[in-house]
Amino acid sequence: MTKNQGIKTILAAVAIQITLGVAYIWSVFQNGIARTIFSGDDRGASLAFSLLLLMMTIGSIVGGKLAAKHSTRIVVFIGGLILAAGFFLSSLVTADYPWMLWITYGVIGGMGMGFTYSTTIACAQKWYPHKRGLVTGIIVASLGFGGVVLTPLVEKLIEAFGGVGEGEQGTFVVLSIIFVVVCSAGSYFLHSPHGEDKAKLAAATAAVTKKQYSPSEMLKTPQFYLIVCTYMLACIGGVMMINFARPIAEVRVTEAGLNETVIFGMGLAALGVMAVTMFNSLGRLTWGMISDKLGRNKVIFILLSGNVILPLLVNTVNGLLVFILIALIGLFYGGIFSNFPALTADLFGVKHVAANYGFVLLGFGIGSNVASQIAGYFAKRARGDDGYIVVSEMFPAFIIASCCSAAAIVLMVILRKLGKEKMSK
Repeated sequence: MTKNQGIKTILAAVAIQITLGVAYIWSVFQNGIARTIFSGDDRGASLAFSLLLLMMTIGSIVGGKLAAKHSTRIVVFIGGLILAAGFFLSSLVTADYPWMLWITYGVIGGMGMGFTYSTTIACAQKWYPHKRGLVTGIIVASLGFGGVVLTPLVEKLIEAFGGVGEGEQGTFVVLSIIFVVVCSAGSYFLHSPHGEDKAKLAAATAAVTKKQYSPSEMLKTPQFYLIVCTYMLACIGGVMMINFARPIAEVRVTEAGLNETVIFGMGLAALGVMAVTMFNSLGRLTWGMISDKLGRNKVIFILLSGNVILPLLVNTVNGLLVFILIALIGLFYGGIFSNFPALTADLFGVKHVAANYGFVLLGFGIGSNVASQIAGYFAKRARGDDGYIVVSEMFPAFIIASCCSAAAIVLMVILRKLGKEKMSK
């Protein structure tokens, strides 16, 4: 029974997380939304994406607490409805009231996404206490893989509904329908351990994590504040690249004279978005699996070291080499997302991990907003009257990202010293 129920839970979580991957393809919407709704204001448009990520953290906290009191199934079902409502309402936003997109896409959509995100991770982690990195990696890799699946779909939908600048609203409607169907069906197959399964898994969990911290207990520990600050600093470089992968790819493709090249029915710029999302997904799975063997600390140090170096190379690559760099950034950034949920469970236990990880996600929410605003500022400064971006003008943003990752390494050293007895290795 344990094996079957656990597998069903993971498969349901995977399906749900794939649909949530829409968060990672905002750059497909960015240009059209910025041009038609925000009158060319890149920062105003990207704020919708930033708010979605921030509200996702708040939704994870609320959803995690509700799941602990009631049922993961109910919380995920409701979350899917909220997410769908946010995207449907986004389809009605016009240039007369552009700020409404911040509320519909950002606040409402982000809250619904948060309800479904951490609760599905927490539910699956409870079934496999000795393989938290692998299980978390599988689920959050699905989120990244969702970007790969949804990128060509959204591209085609935007084209079908009138092209860039016109087809985004119709695409939001289709996505809202997908959210309702997948989250409703998926929530039915989510199971938490119960009866004999619960007793056996509780014993296995106790062997890995001795104390199960409630959110209030966790908030009293210095480890919590260190992990939140580390998460915040770690995500900055990756969020910048994800937010602006397409504009940078467009510049390099144009410079190489390949802007008319089409592969698998997509332009090279769209393939740039797929590169970062695909390797983001691969990184989540690969680094999560490695961390079960090598240890969470060592893997996070490796990931942060990569995030120190890679952003500094953005200004040095030309032509198609930019796709390799984007892929590597996605690979290293993706590992952060499989290791921090597992690290949270290692430090504070799995009993309250949905709510606890929601609090830890505050670091991601704050970091993503800071990253989007920094990158947006430099992107706007680098964009000429013809809409062409000079990538070198954005370089200061990536220097900042590199420094943040370096600071995160210092915090991880402190966290390791304070929490050695609580960490997996």
